[in-house]
Amino acid sequence: MSGYADQAGRSDHLGRTADVIARRLFDAGIRHAFGMPGGEVLTLIDALERAGITFVLVRHENAGGFMAEGVHHATGAPGLLVTTVGPGALNAVNVVENARQDRVPMIVITGSLDAATAQRYTHQVADQRAVFAAVAKASLTMVADAAEVMVDRAVALATSGQPGPVHIDLPIHVADAPAVARPALRRRAALPMVPAQGEALRALRSRMAGAKRPLIIAGVDAVNDGAAAALCAAAAALGAPVITTYKAKGLVPETHPLALGGTGLSPRADALLLPLVQAADVVILAGYDPIEMRAGWQDAVDPDRQCVIDISAVPNTHYMHQGSVNIVGSIGATLAVLTDGLPPAPRWADGQPAATRAALAQAFAPEPVWGPGVVIATCRRILPPDTRASVDSGAHRILLSQMWSCDYPRALMQSSGLCTMGCAVPLAIGAQVAEPDRTVVSFSGDAGFLMVAGELATAADLGLRTIFVIFDDRSLALIEMKQRSRQLPNAGVDLGGTDFAGLARAMGGAGHTVGSAPELESALQAALTCPTFTVIAATIPRQAYDDRI
Repeated sequence: MSGYADQAGRSDHLGRTADVIARRLFDAGIRHAFGMPGGEVLTLIDALERAGITFVLVRHENAGGFMAEGVHHATGAPGLLVTTVGPGALNAVNVVENARQDRVPMIVITGSLDAATAQRYTHQVADQRAVFAAVAKASLTMVADAAEVMVDRAVALATSGQPGPVHIDLPIHVADAPAVARPALRRRAALPMVPAQGEALRALRSRMAGAKRPLIIAGVDAVNDGAAAALCAAAAALGAPVITTYKAKGLVPETHPLALGGTGLSPRADALLLPLVQAADVVILAGYDPIEMRAGWQDAVDPDRQCVIDISAVPNTHYMHQGSVNIVGSIGATLAVLTDGLPPAPRWADGQPAATRAALAQAFAPEPVWGPGVVIATCRRILPPDTRASVDSGAHRILLSQMWSCDYPRALMQSSGLCTMGCAVPLAIGAQVAEPDRTVVSFSGDAGFLMVAGELATAADLGLRTIFVIFDDRSLALIEMKQRSRQLPNAGVDLGGTDFAGLARAMGGAGHTVGSAPELESALQAALTCPTFTVIAATIPRQAYDDRI
């Protein structure tokens, strides 16, 4: 194929502008693109395939964006979503806003009409730049003679600071235009930013060395910074228990005695964890982004009474909390500078963190009879320890995020900032595409699963062996709980029954309906050796989450 990139991303001449775009995306580590094509992006899809980037046809662009995010969690590379003009592009707004709120680096390329054509042609024409400018870190229109630097700029914007989505509008004739030779401009990565040596740093280290009750709260910025090892070392040096947001679960293996699991959405967990936060004398906020947290975490720390060290990727403009000391820079490198070489000292003499850990385990133990907690505990026991999981929004997510133990970062994928439904199935599909040999499981409520059930066809097309578990109680359980708590009549929250197992079989997979722990165990064992995807519908009683979250 003379003139186009080979599988290593090289070419013997420049080719089209679309080829330049594809090669630079390949150079950024991207190997998969997701979307639904239209005539406006056919040149780009051809260029992606020639560059070594596989295009995956999805059933809806919103799901395609979550698949791209799933690939990112598995590989670390930015996600890539491709849509056609008009309705295809606008279908992606939800997942792009989710990527912004969940700090997910994503390149979103939308086909568009050429500027001259759009001046007097109105069919399917929308101001895509204006739409995506509201939900992305940046929105750009591709220019043929600046393609290399524009893609590099888009990747830099998507991956820097707090990562997020960047939109590129690609006009038809720009994609087809001959590429223009330019010097290869490559962004040089910045060195990690850490606190400067000096009296202020010495005083801060002295304050930490003298702490009697230190505590760390870690968030998504620490995940994106790759700070797991530094966080574990800092926790050990300080003897500090670690609380994480849901997105940061696994930064410290949750089997570790200093790990207190994730929090942010469960009032039951908050009632146990917030008193510990308030009892601490030194609190390190390690990449803690409060976008995941509910109102109970407003002003959870007191910078006037406690030494609150807020280490973040960007300045604090949210005012959800305030720090005594604010550090903007690398989470891991800063933790190392603050804690390396601190002398050992007795911490938490009253044993409160261990008591809190035990109380959390008791509060979120599985029910004595069949219910959602038994479903979660059985799945965690049967599936391999390194399983990567995804979970949809709803009551089941709150319970699972407390019960599902994670031993590595990104072991549990979910929508935490936007909390959008319909994310678990495509997140799992994307992760499975990137890691075909790892066990990947998604957990959905019945309503969230039905939003994206068509993507089972995508899983079948790709020959994936993903396991999809459904909590089937025929209800929008979390909303129904809120409805009852306000003493409102039941309205708009009940679902009719769906034969999920039959649906799975009809779409090329295996299906099981289970109503007990032994039945679930048998279905999981079968799924682990099944050559196709498996859907397991766990029928649970209505109102099964009462007093559980």
